[in-house]
Amino acid sequence: MGIIKFGTDGWRAIIAKDYTVDNVKRVSEASAQWMLKNNMKQVVIGYDCRFGGELFSHTAASVFGNYGIKVLMSKAFVSTPMVSLAVVQTQSDLGVVITASHNPPSYNGYKLKSKFGASSNPKEIAEVEQIIPENPLGTMPTVKELEENGIISYIDMEEMYIQHVQKNFDLDLIKNSGVSLAYDAMYGAGQNVIKRLFPEATLLHCEHNPLMDGQAPEPIRKNLLEISEVIKSSPSINLGLANDGDADRIGMLDENGEFVDSHHILLLLLYYQKELKNLDGKVVITFSVTDKMKKLAEHYDLDIEVTKIGFKYIAEIMINEDIIVGGEESGGLAVKGHLPERDGIWIGLMIMEFMAKTGKSISELIQDIYDKVGPFYYDRDDLHLTDELKNSIISKCANDEIPSIGDQKVLSVEKLDGFKFNLSEDEWIMVRPSGTEPVLRVYAQAANQQRVKEILDAGRKTLQS
Repeated sequence: MGIIKFGTDGWRAIIAKDYTVDNVKRVSEASAQWMLKNNMKQVVIGYDCRFGGELFSHTAASVFGNYGIKVLMSKAFVSTPMVSLAVVQTQSDLGVVITASHNPPSYNGYKLKSKFGASSNPKEIAEVEQIIPENPLGTMPTVKELEENGIISYIDMEEMYIQHVQKNFDLDLIKNSGVSLAYDAMYGAGQNVIKRLFPEATLLHCEHNPLMDGQAPEPIRKNLLEISEVIKSSPSINLGLANDGDADRIGMLDENGEFVDSHHILLLLLYYQKELKNLDGKVVITFSVTDKMKKLAEHYDLDIEVTKIGFKYIAEIMINEDIIVGGEESGGLAVKGHLPERDGIWIGLMIMEFMAKTGKSISELIQDIYDKVGPFYYDRDDLHLTDELKNSIISKCANDEIPSIGDQKVLSVEKLDGFKFNLSEDEWIMVRPSGTEPVLRVYAQAANQQRVKEILDAGRKTLQS
């Protein structure tokens, strides 16, 4: 029936083509067998707002229940961090989330979460992949039958998450501080929590719409033009937040409606954790994150580690070490004091609390960062290429056949996970095939927007020549 492979964060495929009930059965059977092999007895299962979420979660529950594994489920859509928190609070052994995160609405997916509330580590994922059967199980007990037998029960993961937020944030301070929020759920699973916490917020795309207006729910600059215009036309709004489909990633806009990328958010989080919360610990970032994080870590005399791309590598370190901030370029960020898990809503609340405590706007806080590490700008191109051209470009990069980008000489190349071409002390361009989508990602950093555009344009021409 085809080989099923997990990418940087779970298995994802197009619904009804490769993402089918039978293939969900196959992945669930491998996961259940892996649990039994490791003496695990309880799994938490949740799904987001995508098409077929309830159907596919019930399919997975039936398989786990068939193997005698106790299943805790939600009766409504939930975010990935809600499932992760539920795993920890119920002392379960594994979490399963039916989600394709930020992929287009034609996709669905399958994420595995460890008992720590983090992404299952690469070793565990590989073990599950190796035992995925060629064919699905036949007749299985229904969810109703498993409920009657006490194998399946329901928990309110959203309420668990709300209570956890209320214990960890000064919500009254935030609400009375003058922080005025515009929130874009992108039709994703974060919508109900924000409605409950901030009913006065300006809300966009906070309806259950599995088709998502045909838009991939990825909170990046080009997808947040509507909320940007809302902020620009509403002088009272001074913060914009957006989450992806399963609400583990964040997008942000300042009081002027200008997009604030994840690199800047990471820098703000480190600034807040260190200077206002007086926390210490190691900083961990993925390969595509700005080098300005190294400069700020050095400013605070903190150790920093760079990992391969994929939050699972950060999560594995967070479980075993004292990490103050961890994150990746794509909006998956985590902090000390919460789960070893990216959580877009949690990070948004931290930014709101930072603003409330300092009385400063986002642009003012970013200027504080620039005073420490210098200004910079960052952007990314996603190139949709034929496999032949994509493989040719990767081969050139691997064989050091790109001595310059445009008319600028490459000073050095880093190859931890992809290829980062350093052009000067603060300018670089990076090339890497996506682990979740059929695209080639090209990233660039420079001192300003115009210079980044020049580098990306030159990179596109150089790579495809």
